[in-house]
Amino acid sequence: MPSSSRKITLLGATGSIGRSTLDVISQHPDAYELYAATAHRSRESLLDICLRFAPARAVIGTESDAEWLRAKLHEAGRGDVDVDHGEAALLDVARAAEADTVMAAIIGAAGLLPTLAAVEAGKRVLLANKEALVMSGGLFMDAVSRHGATLLPIDSEHNAIYQCLPMQHRGGLSRHGVSRLLLTASGGPFREWSREALEAVTPDQACAHPNWSMGRKISVDSATLMNKGLELIEACWLFDAGPDQVEVVVHPQSIVHSMVGYVDGTVLAQMGNPDMRTPIAYGLAWPARVEAGVEPLDLFAVSRLDFEAPDEARFPCLRLAREAMTAGGTAPASLNAANEVAVQAFLDGKLSFLGIARLVQATLEATEVRAADSLDVVLCEDARARQLAERLLRQRSFQEGRA
Repeated sequence: MPSSSRKITLLGATGSIGRSTLDVISQHPDAYELYAATAHRSRESLLDICLRFAPARAVIGTESDAEWLRAKLHEAGRGDVDVDHGEAALLDVARAAEADTVMAAIIGAAGLLPTLAAVEAGKRVLLANKEALVMSGGLFMDAVSRHGATLLPIDSEHNAIYQCLPMQHRGGLSRHGVSRLLLTASGGPFREWSREALEAVTPDQACAHPNWSMGRKISVDSATLMNKGLELIEACWLFDAGPDQVEVVVHPQSIVHSMVGYVDGTVLAQMGNPDMRTPIAYGLAWPARVEAGVEPLDLFAVSRLDFEAPDEARFPCLRLAREAMTAGGTAPASLNAANEVAVQAFLDGKLSFLGIARLVQATLEATEVRAADSLDVVLCEDARARQLAERLLRQRSFQEGRA
């Protein structure tokens, strides 16, 4: 537990990670104080957060929403909340000196720049935005080292690995007797579906995750196993691992959140009920631990733990992610960009479920891999891959669902 109140900036306050973070903060009002909260469009939810937690600052996407929020707060007697809007305000609040901790929970590529701003300000960064590392990898980790930031992974799988590794693991896993990292995956809602059945999957079906409560985009990524592919890339950067050192294991119960294998045959696993408040509380309190509001794991109720290999023939996104990480450079950024376009097209009814992987693969095959030696290059390739994916999507084969 911090000796004094830790001030938190919550980037992406209205999403599922944001809501869980606020729940943990509310359980420890003497230890954690919400300094700032941000949202892109959800102004009603951000208003509720401001009224409940009284942050000093709030940032939202557009000027009109900021004016609306300002007026509503003034009506409620909370005109003291400083309301701003836009990307410049988002970056400013991410690096604000008043907060020592930043929860990076903005979904997708939109989270890269504010998360990097927090890192460059030397913050304690709780990383729930995997895309920041997927896109900028080495640049991001170099910034963590150069600016003295503390980076704590919040994705349940990476948080589990972090807990199972020696405290100082940088410089290569083999130096610490680690032979492999085992990322667990629930397998999503279609783990046992045939390829023929997958052709007819609807967005609502894909968003109905069997174990976790998540937003629609990440739920679709979980259903295609792209989420696990992105996590594989993230694990490589977080833990100095090669793609061949990261193994994905399907574990339908989502009780074992991930494992670390050691050269002597030992495997250490972190277990718990599937609730994101556990890794969030770990990140907020690290190196101490606090109550998270999560029920203790009842092994007798669980009764069994199953493990199986992923089927990359039915779920090729996992293979595409591993190949992108192996290719290196800007390939992971292009992968992520194409996937974001594909998932949105699927959610909008413009692309079939299996078409997601096909569009990502077609984009990668038509994209030149460049050295990711600057943020400008990464952002340029991100934009280029999005434009290419959009062009491919407009082709008749994708429009007619044959993709």
